[in-house]
Amino acid sequence: MSVSIRIDEQLYDEAKMTAQGERRTISGQIEYWAMVGKAALDNPGLPADFIRDILISKRQDKGLSEPFIPEQ
Repeated sequence: MSVSIRIDEQLYDEAKMTAQGERRTISGQIEYWAMVGKAALDNPGLPADFIRDILISKRQDKGLSEPFIPEQ
């Protein structure tokens, strides 16, 4: 489902430039920013770049990961 909304032209232009660099659609870029922003508001003690990295890792192929084994 999609819904049309009005946004500031400057925000649209910034999203367009960033979306091209990150291989997303413009709407996908704005959705991504909204998701990071919401997560940051929900977790004010976490840095935004940490939140971004967590969101990226959730979309990666789990087969590429290695289990964490703490040192004893």
